[in-house]
Amino acid sequence: MKPAEPLALNHSWPLFERGLRFDLGLADAPDVDAFPASDDWLANHGIGRWHCDLASQRLDWSLGVYTLFGWARDRPLERTQVLPCYRSESLSAVERLRGYAIRHRRGFTIDAQIHTSDGERWMRVIGAPLCRDQRVVALRGWKIDVTAEYS
Repeated sequence: MKPAEPLALNHSWPLFERGLRFDLGLADAPDVDAFPASDDWLANHGIGRWHCDLASQRLDWSLGVYTLFGWARDRPLERTQVLPCYRSESLSAVERLRGYAIRHRRGFTIDAQIHTSDGERWMRVIGAPLCRDQRVVALRGWKIDVTAEYS
């Protein structure tokens, strides 16, 4: 197993680079919601969309994120219940980078290890803040299964 700290991918980027970070290889799809593939196609390729409203801490996941976490779609989806799925070293790194992204209105990319009913997995989290009146109100992005990169 590769060491969890320092994580292989752990950085922040300015929001003007959003098109370079969210396109998944498609230069004309810079927005996570504009990616043309269906949620089923994304899930079959280990990719999912996610959104977190900061005021309520409410999460919204596409099928791919549910699959990645092994989370039943009928199970309540609350951020506080999902956090224990992260390996402690990964959770610490994700929370630090997430906080930095919110404070400084920056996007982020990080690889994190999670525990699922199927065992351990690695995922790449790509996220960016949504701002209203210069205030971050939500985060959204992709979660991509990168377990094979750590095998």
